[in-house]
Amino acid sequence: MARQLLHSPLIILHLSLILTLSPQSLQQRLSPVDLAALRSIKDSLTDLPGSHFFSTWDFASSRNPCSTFLGLTCSSSSTLARVTALSLGPSLAGSLPASISVLSELTQLILSPGIITGRIPPELGRLTRLRVISLPHNRLTGPIPASFSALRNLHTLDLSHNLISGTIPTGTTALPHLKVLILSSNRLSGGIPPVVTQLLHLDAKKNRLIGRIPQLPSTLRYLSLSENYLWGQLTEFNSASFPELAYLDLSMNRLSGPIPASLFSRPTVLSSMLLQRNYLSGVVPTTSPRGESYGPGSIVDLSHNALTGKLPPILAGVETLFLNHNRLIGPVPEEYVRSVSEGTTRTLYLQHNYLTGFPLERGMAVPDSVSLCLSYNCMVPPVGLSGCPASAGAQLSRPAWQCSLPIGSTAQSRG
Repeated sequence: MARQLLHSPLIILHLSLILTLSPQSLQQRLSPVDLAALRSIKDSLTDLPGSHFFSTWDFASSRNPCSTFLGLTCSSSSTLARVTALSLGPSLAGSLPASISVLSELTQLILSPGIITGRIPPELGRLTRLRVISLPHNRLTGPIPASFSALRNLHTLDLSHNLISGTIPTGTTALPHLKVLILSSNRLSGGIPPVVTQLLHLDAKKNRLIGRIPQLPSTLRYLSLSENYLWGQLTEFNSASFPELAYLDLSMNRLSGPIPASLFSRPTVLSSMLLQRNYLSGVVPTTSPRGESYGPGSIVDLSHNALTGKLPPILAGVETLFLNHNRLIGPVPEEYVRSVSEGTTRTLYLQHNYLTGFPLERGMAVPDSVSLCLSYNCMVPPVGLSGCPASAGAQLSRPAWQCSLPIGSTAQSRG
């Protein structure tokens, strides 16, 4: 009798259905709460011409949004699946609805480039499981929600390339697990609040930030605060304070005073240093205490400052080096000439200084791949203007009377 039941067509069909439905597929019915939130999201956003992101969000025919809707990742640890990651776009218009905050299991919210407008919903602060908020390259307005201070698990916050205004909330820079904070290309104002979290990456360039640079965590590896209105000196920036810093961009601010010597002490670590267009003064340190040198891919830009003294040998091996528009004097060291001739240094801008010679020996040549500009110094350059940018002007040398005055005089200060 048992054998007959086992071979019954109905029993065989029932067993085959059970075997073909995995535990995951049996649990993929999406939570009605999350499903309602997804409907609200689709009602608030729309595809731009040429975009087809929402073409798969078919609520009428789809039995399993977690496997058919673009941009969704769901959990399957319970009978009802929950949305854990939401990646919207690219090329969407509309605004972000507050209903996203209903997705209580959400750990990642990613918005691809588009023209999303309106404010960031402060209700997102309820999503305490969030680890990533990435909303770049849209047209979001209003402030950074103060409610983000409740996101204690947040690892990455990227709000770059929007129209966000107001100040940076203090709670945002105090989140205990935050490692990446990108706020660049917005309209943020006010000072930078104290950063007490162990950040690895901080990018707030192209805003309207003012004041001094606060004390920053020693864990930083990438720091960009360029194109703001920051002032003060760089006394806090040294290799001991930032042992892992590899990229530093403080250009186009109002910083003054000397450049700390220790910033040049680890050229193999801090290989990208951009300090141009400030009011920095003093001399560039002459040597690296460890005997290290810059290598491939390195870039140092100290142009458009008020640096004085002779060129230090430590910068001779930089691949891309801008020292133009300063008050540097003396002949260009042989190490620079050799580095240019060998193609190790591929860009060397020294125009608009008070340099007196470039000892290019007979038989040495400047490779076609190298951009070298020596115009408007106290010498007749051995190479012409072909490697110079248009902003260098057409004059090969300074007038002799400028070169006869002591450095720091009024006339040379204007040069």
